Amino acid sequence: MSKPTLTDLRAFMAVAEHRSFRLAADLLGMTRSSLSHAIRGLEDKLGARLLHRTTRSVSVTEAGERLLNRLDPLLHDLDTALEEVAGAHGQLQGRLRINGNEAAIRLLLQTVVPTFLARYPGVELDLVAEGRLVDIVGQGFDAGIRLGEAVPKDMVAVRLGPDIRFLAVASPDYLAGHPAPKVPDALAGHQCIRQRLPSGKRYRWEFSKRGQSLEIDVPGALTLDNSQLMVEAAVAGTGIAYVPEPYARAALDDGRLVAILEDWCPRIPGLFIYFSRNRHAPASLRAFIDAIREAAEK
Repeated sequence: MSKPTLTDLRAFMAVAEHRSFRLAADLLGMTRSSLSHAIRGLEDKLGARLLHRTTRSVSVTEAGERLLNRLDPLLHDLDTALEEVAGAHGQLQGRLRINGNEAAIRLLLQTVVPTFLARYPGVELDLVAEGRLVDIVGQGFDAGIRLGEAVPKDMVAVRLGPDIRFLAVASPDYLAGHPAPKVPDALAGHQCIRQRLPSGKRYRWEFSKRGQSLEIDVPGALTLDNSQLMVEAAVAGTGIAYVPEPYARAALDDGRLVAILEDWCPRIPGLFIYFSRNRHAPASLRAFIDAIREAAEK
């Protein structure tokens, strides 16, 4: 029996972990037909079926589970050894995939990415900005970036930035014709710029003060799904928007917007980068987190 190659074994692990030939092929930089051929060849060499395949799903056989359980720690130790040698000489290689919301990816591009790529030219950064919260492991990402309250509890999380708050904001022109509300319930008498969440639901504005918390389904003739567009609509005098403070900061500083209900807008945990505690964190991810920490100290 010819022995399986390391490439064969990594191909099997990718398919077994992600339960998808398409996703595994994309991550490995292979065509699906080449990956399928490699898996068939591995099964022939071992004389055992490792994967159950249908047109809709992929699952691991009992023999495949046994192999996967033995391979995982072995390849983890091998990867660690190789990464330590390469990292010691500034020669990290490979692709680092990170999923985050638009604000998080924009922050990385401004503060971390240029320095990181200059330091590690062998690493390819694949940054995906999307509003919906995804299963980073199932979708093949090395890490995710979200507000602290949205990070799954079973993940390792590293703070990316300071606490933030959502602010209710409106233009001086709007407030000239509509006196600013003093309490959240008074929003019922205003035109509000509502927000559509990635799930399709409308966001209920959340307020808190001295232990009292409120969630309000505000009225309004305009609904948007992008915080930056909501800020622009508020600047134009369309109504009151409720957005993360960084989006509105420039317009607040130059007077195009005014913050209202500030005492009802407490700070919440800011952005965190997170990854699975059950999977090996590649050296490129550890280096990226170090770069984030360096940027935060400046």
